[in-house]
Amino acid sequence: MPVSHASVAAAPLSHAHYGRVAIALHWLLALLIIGTFFFGLYMTDLPFSPARLKQFNWHKWAGITILALSALRLLWRLTHRPPALPPMAAWQARASHALHGLLYVLFFATPLVGWAYSSATGFPVVYFGVLQLPDWVGKNAELADQLKLVHRTLAYGLGTLVVLHVAAALKHEWIDKDRLLDRMNPFARKA
Repeated sequence: MPVSHASVAAAPLSHAHYGRVAIALHWLLALLIIGTFFFGLYMTDLPFSPARLKQFNWHKWAGITILALSALRLLWRLTHRPPALPPMAAWQARASHALHGLLYVLFFATPLVGWAYSSATGFPVVYFGVLQLPDWVGKNAELADQLKLVHRTLAYGLGTLVVLHVAAALKHEWIDKDRLLDRMNPFARKA
């Protein structure tokens, strides 16, 4: 049965919280993903130079870190039940689950395609300049061009989903006033 907006406002405020590990992984990934997205936008227009190569390496390191933290976050999520959502319309709950599912897909797909793109360009990923990761594909300029476009498209898709995620969270905070944001707020008082 769908929940009306009036019954949501009358419902008790949610005091359920994620645990410290889930909250830490959420905010660390949020900062890394947003920072890496904007850094990627900045560096793509730089002229070819040693400084640009260094910045591309930083971008790759951030992408591999995002990939590793996403795997850790997914494992944590699969072994730790999230707190219940506050009362809301069924379509909102379905939209929330769908959005989170798509976010997880792009947490993995975006850096993996970026890694393949790097392999196809002939510039391997050397994590923090120490650990050379295996190439996914051989050097291939045509494939690199295709993977570059796919990586860019996935990054813009991830950016769009992040904006939708933030907008939905703010809607719950400012319009629904159901304290949904407290679930991921490390400073929220726990009931």
